[in-house]
Amino acid sequence: MGPGRSSLGRLGRWGLRSTALIYLGAFIALPVIAVVTKGFGGGLVALRDAFAQPGAGAAIRLTVEMAVATAVVNGVFGTLLAYVLVRFRFPGRGALTAVVDLPFAVPTLVTGVMLVALYGPHSPVGGFLERRGIHVIFAQPGILLALLFVTLPLVVRTVEPVLLELDVSEEEAARVLGANGWATFRRVVLPALRPAIAAGMLLTFARALGEFGAIIVVSGNLTGRTLTAPVFIFQLTSQFRSADAAAVATLLFGLSFVLVIATERLMHRRKDVR
Repeated sequence: MGPGRSSLGRLGRWGLRSTALIYLGAFIALPVIAVVTKGFGGGLVALRDAFAQPGAGAAIRLTVEMAVATAVVNGVFGTLLAYVLVRFRFPGRGALTAVVDLPFAVPTLVTGVMLVALYGPHSPVGGFLERRGIHVIFAQPGILLALLFVTLPLVVRTVEPVLLELDVSEEEAARVLGANGWATFRRVVLPALRPAIAAGMLLTFARALGEFGAIIVVSGNLTGRTLTAPVFIFQLTSQFRSADAAAVATLLFGLSFVLVIATERLMHRRKDVR
């Protein structure tokens, strides 16, 4: 290889790296810097006042509570679903695999409309529940259902590759030694899946923190009861209170960033163990 071709190769690699960094900076870093700068623009006193306004604390608390519940529920059932899809062969498995990815393709506003159609007070299911005092739409159960739908694929698709890499012979050996299905899963499969499950749950939590489209349809946005932080930010923006909106947005971004870093560490730890 001549010196000219080597120089062109280095120039090409430099150009690719520069293009990637410019793209990342323009579409990710700059907006983040802008909102954080705006959030801290008035100093710590203004930041404190933004969180002290009516409804802010309740909205943040409800958002975190719903995100935790979503991560736990989808952590359990997402892992179960991933195990079924990887370890079993049955009619309709391909269709079920496609259904798991459906929340990625469906706009979140459409998710909200679907839940209202199913659980709204004028629907057969919703009316049946309403007559028994169980309120789903415009109540916290509706928020949880929306978040469960939107985030379902995250745990499944995080756990699935790890299951595919596990040596099935260890499970077969456990069964030969007399372990039943649950004992085999708990003692052989689950320990290997824990980092992936934790990573999927962290991603689920981070995604649930920022969900807006489905929530604004199903929650009713009642201050202190069903108003979540992303919808609260939208209300502040609609009232031209951009500094307050940026302050709350900065908090959500900070939480999400920490969770993403924790997820990356978990996934790298799994690779190091392998």
